[in-house]
Amino acid sequence: MALANVLGFKSNDAFNRSLQCEKTDDHIDEFCPKLNIENIAQFITLPPYADPAKYLKMINENVDRVRIQFLKGTTTLAFKFRNGVMVAVDSRATAGGFIASGEVKKIIEINPYLLGTMAGGAADCAFWERVLARHCRIYELRNKEKISVAAASKILANMVFEYRGMGLSMGTMIIGWDKRGPGLYMVSDDGERISDNLFSVGSGSIYAYSILDAGYKYEMSTADAIDLARRAIVHAAHRDAASGNIVRIYHMKETGWEKIEEKDTNDYMYQYRGDKTMNF
Repeated sequence: MALANVLGFKSNDAFNRSLQCEKTDDHIDEFCPKLNIENIAQFITLPPYADPAKYLKMINENVDRVRIQFLKGTTTLAFKFRNGVMVAVDSRATAGGFIASGEVKKIIEINPYLLGTMAGGAADCAFWERVLARHCRIYELRNKEKISVAAASKILANMVFEYRGMGLSMGTMIIGWDKRGPGLYMVSDDGERISDNLFSVGSGSIYAYSILDAGYKYEMSTADAIDLARRAIVHAAHRDAASGNIVRIYHMKETGWEKIEEKDTNDYMYQYRGDKTMNF
């Protein structure tokens, strides 16, 4: 509370006002002031309404000039195999039926031996994984050793758990290599944390799983793992309208991560045409 007072956040009036608001244009203008050095502190710590997603949906239903859609899509995947962890993602960012970008980097390089993937809200994933990178660096400086993958994923899960119910949209994977070997965890926006050998997250994950389930073997070679990850992303991009553009593949090894390739999925559409497992 002392820190909140220093920052100028003296009460939760913004939360109370949001619950009693009227759905009018005047109210929207009132809640969107021009931020300056005097009033930014009271808005930066917490959102100005209790449930951002619910509040924006409410005003979207009654104000014609507001068009905010919380409809997102992507395909990310990662799986362990005998030589480490293979990670692959697409690069398309969507807002409803609108393709906002085709060049989003959905693999976040936390440090030389930790990677994070992005599924859900791009801003949420990017922000919290950058905060995680800061905590990992602080751990290294204090303890003179690398943080474990389990500890890094637990820190992220604990942070987002504190913001559950506030409209976060995250389905991220944390991939790394530590003293225990390769690590792979999935962390959701409600603080859920799961460890397994294979994950796929996003609207195209159901299509990616169809390829992964048919071709995944823990003892596969690195070349086979790269091909499997690539085919899964390309297949998802072909079937899911919210996935596509560029496929990026990373390999997490004992020495750290290595970027394998970055190529347009359309180029692979022709390469895999006729492949019975792809059904193009």
